[in-house]
Amino acid sequence: MQRITKFFSEVVREMRKVSWPKRKELTRYTITVLTTVAFFALFFAVLDLGISELIRLILE
Repeated sequence: MQRITKFFSEVVREMRKVSWPKRKELTRYTITVLTTVAFFALFFAVLDLGISELIRLILE
């Protein structure tokens, strides 16, 4: 039981050392991630559609 208590006290101590992002930074990072994910989702959707159409043309 003492090991568990020591573990959690060390976790709390380390979490106090963490440099958390400010609200403005967090917003900027979130927008960057969402934009990147949307771009790649659209890119791969178009790529998939193009390859599917190419295969249909070949198989017909």
